[in-house]
Amino acid sequence: QTSLASDRPEMVVWDWNRTWYTPNPDLTQCFQNTILVWVPCVYLWVCAPFYCLYLYCHDRGHIRVSCLCNAKMLLGFFLTSFGFNVQGSKLESARDFCPALYHPERLFTGGLCFQVLAVCIIQLERIRGCRSSVFLFLFWLLAVVCSLVPLRRTNFHLCRPALCLPELHMWYHTTSVLGWLLKPAFLSLQNPCPIQDASFLSKILFWWFSGLVVKGYRKPLQAEDLWSLREEDTSQKIISDLEQEWTAECNRIQLQEKALSAGVALGSRLADQAQLLRKLHKEQSSGFCLLRTLARNFGPYFLTGTLCLVIHDAFMFSIPQVLSLLLGFMRDEDTPLWKGYFYASLMFLLSCLQSLFNHQYMYTCFTVGMRVKTAVMGLVYRKSLIISSAARKTCTVGEIVNLVSADTQKLMDFVVYFNAVWLAPIEITLCLFFLWQHLGPSALAGIATVILIFPLNGFIAKKRSKLQVQMKFMDGRIKLMNEILNGIKILKFYAWEKAFLEQVLGYRQKELKALKKSQILYSISVASFNSSSFLIAFAMFGVYVLIDDKNVLDAQKVFVSMALINILKTPLSQLPFAISTTMQAVVSLKRLGKFLCQEELKPDSVDKSPYSPAYLFLCSSRINLQVARGSLVAVVGHVGSGKSSLLSAVLGETEKRSGRVSVKGSVAYVPQQAWIQNAALQDNIMFGREKKLSWYQRVLEACALLPDLEILPAGDATEIGEKGLNLSGGQKQRVSLARAVYRNADIYLLDDPLSAVDAHVGQHIFDKVIGPKGMLRDKTRVLVTHGMSFLPQADLILVLVDGEITEMGSYSELMSRHGAFADFIRAFASTERKEASVQRGKKTESYSITLLTTCALTAGTRKSARLSMTDFMPVSRDLSQEQLISREAPSGLENPFVPHSGDMGNTSLQTMEPIPDVEQDQVPEDVGKLTEVDRARTGRVKLEMYMEYFKTIGLALILPIIFLYAFQQAASLAYNYWLSMWADDPIVNGTQIDTDMKLGIYGALGFAQGQWLLCMRLGGIIASRHLHLDLLNNVLRSPMSFFECTPSGNLLNRFSKEVDAIDCMIPDGLKMMLNYLFKLLEVCIIVLLATPFAAVIILPLALLYAFVQSFYVATSCQLRRLESVSRSPIYTHFNETVQGASVIRAFGEQSRFILQANSKVDHNQTSYFPRFVATRWLAVNLEFLGNGVVLAAAILSVMGKDTLSPGIVGLAVSHSLQVTGILSWIVRSWTDVENNIVSVERVKEYAETPKEVLPSQPPGLKQGPLNSMTMDYKHLRISLISVFVFQVGIVGRTGAGKSSLALGIFRILEAAKGEIYIDGINIAEIGLHDLRSRITIIPQDPVLFSGSLRMNLDPFDAYSDEEIWAALELAHLKNFVSGLPDKLNHECSEGGENLSLGQRQLVCLARALLRKTKILVLDEATAAVDLETDNLIQSTIRSQFEDCTVLTIAHRLNTIMDYTRVIVMDKGHIAEMDSPANLISKRGQFYRMCLEAGLV
Repeated sequence: QTSLASDRPEMVVWDWNRTWYTPNPDLTQCFQNTILVWVPCVYLWVCAPFYCLYLYCHDRGHIRVSCLCNAKMLLGFFLTSFGFNVQGSKLESARDFCPALYHPERLFTGGLCFQVLAVCIIQLERIRGCRSSVFLFLFWLLAVVCSLVPLRRTNFHLCRPALCLPELHMWYHTTSVLGWLLKPAFLSLQNPCPIQDASFLSKILFWWFSGLVVKGYRKPLQAEDLWSLREEDTSQKIISDLEQEWTAECNRIQLQEKALSAGVALGSRLADQAQLLRKLHKEQSSGFCLLRTLARNFGPYFLTGTLCLVIHDAFMFSIPQVLSLLLGFMRDEDTPLWKGYFYASLMFLLSCLQSLFNHQYMYTCFTVGMRVKTAVMGLVYRKSLIISSAARKTCTVGEIVNLVSADTQKLMDFVVYFNAVWLAPIEITLCLFFLWQHLGPSALAGIATVILIFPLNGFIAKKRSKLQVQMKFMDGRIKLMNEILNGIKILKFYAWEKAFLEQVLGYRQKELKALKKSQILYSISVASFNSSSFLIAFAMFGVYVLIDDKNVLDAQKVFVSMALINILKTPLSQLPFAISTTMQAVVSLKRLGKFLCQEELKPDSVDKSPYSPAYLFLCSSRINLQVARGSLVAVVGHVGSGKSSLLSAVLGETEKRSGRVSVKGSVAYVPQQAWIQNAALQDNIMFGREKKLSWYQRVLEACALLPDLEILPAGDATEIGEKGLNLSGGQKQRVSLARAVYRNADIYLLDDPLSAVDAHVGQHIFDKVIGPKGMLRDKTRVLVTHGMSFLPQADLILVLVDGEITEMGSYSELMSRHGAFADFIRAFASTERKEASVQRGKKTESYSITLLTTCALTAGTRKSARLSMTDFMPVSRDLSQEQLISREAPSGLENPFVPHSGDMGNTSLQTMEPIPDVEQDQVPEDVGKLTEVDRARTGRVKLEMYMEYFKTIGLALILPIIFLYAFQQAASLAYNYWLSMWADDPIVNGTQIDTDMKLGIYGALGFAQGQWLLCMRLGGIIASRHLHLDLLNNVLRSPMSFFECTPSGNLLNRFSKEVDAIDCMIPDGLKMMLNYLFKLLEVCIIVLLATPFAAVIILPLALLYAFVQSFYVATSCQLRRLESVSRSPIYTHFNETVQGASVIRAFGEQSRFILQANSKVDHNQTSYFPRFVATRWLAVNLEFLGNGVVLAAAILSVMGKDTLSPGIVGLAVSHSLQVTGILSWIVRSWTDVENNIVSVERVKEYAETPKEVLPSQPPGLKQGPLNSMTMDYKHLRISLISVFVFQVGIVGRTGAGKSSLALGIFRILEAAKGEIYIDGINIAEIGLHDLRSRITIIPQDPVLFSGSLRMNLDPFDAYSDEEIWAALELAHLKNFVSGLPDKLNHECSEGGENLSLGQRQLVCLARALLRKTKILVLDEATAAVDLETDNLIQSTIRSQFEDCTVLTIAHRLNTIMDYTRVIVMDKGHIAEMDSPANLISKRGQFYRMCLEAGLV
């Protein structure tokens, strides 16, 4: 057969002379008819079993038979039948040309059966739910490629005029590929993500995303335009898989800790250092365990991306080798022209494949990052619902919000850049290996340069890791901002904005200082790496030409080396960033692990056995209590005696060290401070239960809520603000009570629910709900109360002193013992009982009428021209006229009114006008809507936003920045062009002349372009400082109405995520965009210098580039906005949940709140997912355009082989290879800037909101006593003339408008008409700070801030310690504070949660005693304290404020009977005003109120 082969060349399988060394290359006939036939068959038969096994293990459900599926099957059968002719032809060809490989049975059977197998696999995929097959796509593609060679040969030789069999064979496979690209249209989701139904080709090119891009270009995207999440990306799927593994990891950590503790217990007592080491070890191990858990769940998918990255690197390193061949072709004049075109096409193909695999890797990384974010948010949220009270005090709401915002972002960055940590050193090694091949030992100089650069950047990375303290300052700032937003009303009452502004700016200053140092170090690091490619080239080329005169730098050596050095530049620049990101991720993992491993509430703290003999049983060393079913247990005691702690123990909220707690049945809980959701009123009451109308109405009536519903804008559908901001204190407490009553539980734990309501309302609620004849008469009730009148009706009374039950029994038993309780009752209870009791024979209607008064605006009629204040009584302080009615009243309606609140009067003083008669049937859709949804703006970001940002940087800094960038790029262009001229220098006697001079010029130009550009980063910090300061000033100067209609999550989002974007993302994006724009300009100039004809190709590509970019930016910016808007509700929900966790746990509603959190996170991810896919879509399209530039430069160079030098070709092609990355980075950085400039837009939008009026020259109030006070507030007028010292009591039914007076004096909201004069000065002309600092209020809701007790009393440090101790003694807190370890430096937790409500109220009294202003306002200041403490406070006020004017809004009439004046409010008017004795003698409204209270 050897002789036969020599005679007939067609029978040889491979022949180099026919394939490579020829002007007309071709494959042998034997190769075409055997190898090309067998390759697709072997691929199919080898891989089919594994693919079938994969389909068997991954059943995605049955896909119904559709028209497209039938078409594909018919096409498959047609191809199978058609294959007989094709295979027969190939059998005959193989007999003639390849007898050695001729096996007719195998060829015919194998060639035919693979087609049958392919058709069967199509059917199997349909059955197993596979919509797009990579396996079959690659098979058909391979078959087409193998058919191209015979087709090319046939067409080239023009052997047959008719259609030949190889052509049929090629069209046969092409048709099969097109048929396979037909995708089955079957999805069950609403608006499903098209990737689930996309073909393989569509997936790798991201064509499936084009529909959304086009839609976003035509019109601004809305949330409903976005796709549903895939099942594998949903919170439910991710967290359900992760939670079990994390629980197991936590248990393992706890076992290790117990083992360590047991080991220590055997030895000596643990030293402080050892305890610290244990704590650090636990934090590190918890962070590592979290990483391990995440890796187990997301690692396999992440590894597929890593595989794509490895393949990408293989293609990346192949391109310089092809470039070397192309430059060798340019130098060799005898090489056939087709090889040049082949090298150019191969370079284009490798560049395209490199782009595809790179973006598949990035897509995988961002998908994993998104899932990690969902997982971490879910774990943190679930942990916040079960964290113990002790552990909860160590982490504030602000810190928890920071965990789910900043730390999750650090983990997402870590996922993207982690592979660079291990792959970058490998890439560097490979680059240096290939450089050694080209330059020999001179490459060692490059290695030395790299080695010198690494320690510098290692040192910088280490210094930057120490500067991560910036995160601590950011945490502190966010935590403080959260408290400021929660207590903003107190800040405004006390005029403390300046003090807290300085605290926030103190944190911000430290944060920016650390950020500035970090950015300077990072800029040095980046500058060194940007210069690294030149330094390496300079060192290697310098050593190469200096060690031997015979070493010449030709184009091949220079530009292949430069291509390798450009590749080297990527890992060198990525490595420090990857290390930095990894370090930040380690810190975040420790923080997250520390929080997730915090101590949890133990489920076994409370025994919920159904076989317990009692409904409630507590047994410990100090408390032994057993409560029978249906009993009413009253718990009394002084402030701080442990009453609320007793209920916490029943709920399992406290740590159980000994004893037993047993509860039989379901539990409902009413906390001392009502927790109200930002939801509709009915949702707050039903709390996740179905609405049973009859029971619901009974609950509303019993809890005295029906009158409130009638005057709410949308009834029970009215939205309640965060923390119930648009409800009074009493209304919030009644809603909280109604929630518990509606639950219809077995056991009710009521923590002083009657303190915040009027006495007669409290009696009504006790009679209708709690008492022996109330709705809960058959339930077990534990009532903490300060109301003595309720105690005789209790079945059991517990007297608590310092957490211990000192007395226990019925009322009569305790009175008969003549103990401390009996003495207390005799001393204090008589007046209380008189005041709080209402005549038993009275019917409910009389109470309702008193509460409701006359309401002109009812469901039936809207004709009254005069509306009383009660018409919109519970409407929020922040509900403006436009929000509620948004239309003007007729000119004839001249009786405006002042809306107010119910029990506490947290109300607005804004104008409300009645609805005209014409509009009586038209109710606005947003009636009852309170909070303003964080809406996304639409369209492109306006130019004004950029101008605003650059204005804050300043023109003096912007011009040097642009000049430095231009100069840097000009120097880069010069040194690259100089290098190409050097490479083209002729070789004389085996050497080049003037190498020293050339090397010197090259070095000078290179060093000129290696300057450090720090200006952009420093400019960004300057802009960030100004923008944050403006935001802070704008927010703190906003009126109360702004805070009540703006969810705190929106504001926190501005101060955390948006400010972080302004700090880091915008400066980085601008620096990158400028850098790459100038780099692109350099590349275009070089390519046009080499081949001017390239302008014909570059211009259309530029137009196409601009076209694609315009599509992308419009969509991407809107997606960024939607993602920002959907992020705020997550933080708001987190905030709300953490604050109400005890209520949620008591009602067993954790699962419902978890589902709500999942829904909000998923909603956010529906905009985040298309946002990062949009970047991939853009990059793939643009890099294909960039690869077109590579192809154009290479083809034109080949065409101009006779006129172009190798040096200029090498320069043009090597630079064109960078175009793909440059184009991608330009649009990416441009889009990042435009996406993040939205943060400037969102920060600046609060500059347009209304601000509190601050007169330019505020006159000061006199320091002397109040001589006269006149209030003319629309139709409400008070005149107090020439009274130097007096006390004024303000009384009235619920909703009469009592607190409107106080709010008017403080100008919390401005007067609609009229004036208020103090000392003859119109307060509207006084500066707000001046006014509020001269008036003191003790509010009903006491608010403390995290910090020392001293800071809470005196944030300005204006008083000495002696003065503060004196105030504490007068406030009856000295003994308590003296007993604290840190005395005045005792650290208050967030909201003062480590003090009881009564103690917090006494702290507010101490504040008032310190300020000692001439006007004091008491707004039900003693509602939360016991009677004895109330008596002490009243005596203190009388003695300490005897020379001051005291305005008291009172529920207990006995506290104001000795006042100078009493004002009786009714319907927003002053019904009566005189001394108490005169009012009683007049037998008017005040007399009737005293008669009801039993005082006359």
